[in-house]
Amino acid sequence: MADEVHKSDCVLIVDGDVLARHAIADYLRDCGYIVVEAASTDEARVALLEPALKVDTVICAADAPGSANAFQFRAWASQLAPSVDVALAGNVERAAEKAADLCEEGPSLARPYDPKSVVDHIRRLQGRFRSKTMGAAS
Repeated sequence: MADEVHKSDCVLIVDGDVLARHAIADYLRDCGYIVVEAASTDEARVALLEPALKVDTVICAADAPGSANAFQFRAWASQLAPSVDVALAGNVERAAEKAADLCEEGPSLARPYDPKSVVDHIRRLQGRFRSKTMGAAS
């Protein structure tokens, strides 16, 4: 499976639950992704601002701790780096309530993470972005 992933693909996992974060991070590393872990939205901001780090995809728990909630973090990340895909993960009912208040789109992954679903979702996001970039280059 790792052969299908470009070694430059970098995923940032934002989750205050260390067990959930490590489990999905380890799985994604086994799939060939470069993975950066953040325990809060504050740590995730630092990672996204790091010039040497090129993050392609962010998976952020809807209940991630930090000075910004997951939806505020997603809005900030979208302004900072529009090419970075941010997927919110969490309890669908609770996340939908927050989504209605804070953004247009609710979470697209449910916790506990199903590793195959996460990898499939990342590939779809990356394919969509690559299509946009290739279309703009034409």
